[in-house]
Amino acid sequence: FGSQKAVITLMMVLIIAVLDSTRVFRLSRAVGMNIVVMDFFEAAKLRGEKMSYLIFREIAPNAFAPLLAEFGLRFCFVFLTIASLSFLGVGIQPPLADWGTMVRDLSNFINFAMLSPLTAALPLMAAGAIALLTVAVNFVVDWMLHRASGLKE
Repeated sequence: FGSQKAVITLMMVLIIAVLDSTRVFRLSRAVGMNIVVMDFFEAAKLRGEKMSYLIFREIAPNAFAPLLAEFGLRFCFVFLTIASLSFLGVGIQPPLADWGTMVRDLSNFINFAMLSPLTAALPLMAAGAIALLTVAVNFVVDWMLHRASGLKE
């Protein structure tokens, strides 16, 4: 991969993904267990449908909405975790770019608010980018859920 910092960054991302994946697995199993006891699933089993049909035609479409909502939340939590670790100095290290590192580096400019108000706003702009990404991901997930539900405006 190259530098040791890139390997450490990759390992950090993988560790966070593995730790967060347990929640997704638990939710996926719970959603799946709720679906397999419903009447339409039982009817498909009694018709003699194959396992692939049951998974892709009965379980997956009905599990899509809750898992998509969970994906949106998990993405935001993982992103905020990485940004927080970088802000504290234990996350993604320079020369790799990260918004948490940018907020930490730009926080020194708050001391110059009397001299240049625009310079003091720089850390807020980097933090605002983090907030904007979080809100944008949630809006996109909400839009996808609304579109998948089949409801009209």
